[in-house]
Amino acid sequence: MIIKRAENAKGVIVAIHGAFEHSGRYEWLFDRFNYFGFHVVAGDLPGQGKTKGKRGHIRSFTEYIVTVLSWIDEAKKFDLPVFLFGHSMGGLTAIRTVQQHKTEVSGIILSSPALGMKNGLARPVYYASKLLNLATPSLRFSTNIRTNIATRNEGYNAHDVSDPLHIRKVSVRWYHEFEKAISAAFKEMDEYPNIPTLLLQGGVDHLVEVEAVKEWFNGIDTYEKTIKIYDGLYHEILNEPERETVLEEVITFMEKHLK
Repeated sequence: MIIKRAENAKGVIVAIHGAFEHSGRYEWLFDRFNYFGFHVVAGDLPGQGKTKGKRGHIRSFTEYIVTVLSWIDEAKKFDLPVFLFGHSMGGLTAIRTVQQHKTEVSGIILSSPALGMKNGLARPVYYASKLLNLATPSLRFSTNIRTNIATRNEGYNAHDVSDPLHIRKVSVRWYHEFEKAISAAFKEMDEYPNIPTLLLQGGVDHLVEVEAVKEWFNGIDTYEKTIKIYDGLYHEILNEPERETVLEEVITFMEKHLK
């Protein structure tokens, strides 16, 4: 877990990174959150970044949720409004966390949440993987995802190629737990709490099905929800060249709900 403190803070953000990456990729964003007066509580999810255990592998998606709950508990120690931010798989983790535990936060920000995969396994491979999930769940396979399909930011793409913490293989169990979490997010839409929600989505997303994201958003029932699709932006909207514009939307939302 990492804690980045802001001077004269008015709120706290619990930030959840996406699949294959780690919290270190968010230094720019965390610094900007601090600049606008928000502490940041974050870290690496199990099997990713600098955490212990087999890289790219989890036994259950619950491991992610338990980790995030510990970050939320730490954030609440500041006795300030707490916001939950999640990108991609981090957005899915945020959704499953509040669906299962009704965690009280002042607002939820979802950045291109992983609610539908574009790069799923081919049918024959998928059926074989279901058997492997029972026999050898920790067996890993290559993601075959190129870094340049996530963002047009050439600096991030160049760094990811040589980043030793960037995951290029995931386990069979990880894949199926990820898939199950997506399915559960839709099945339990009625369990989504009545918390202000901001969903920001790249219009040219090569990793997540935008229509699936819209379907889920339209299905949740909360007294305040906002969705914004950024035409031309890729999956990592807060790494895109237009990221300051996206960040402004996030800051405006949080400041509105500080009370």
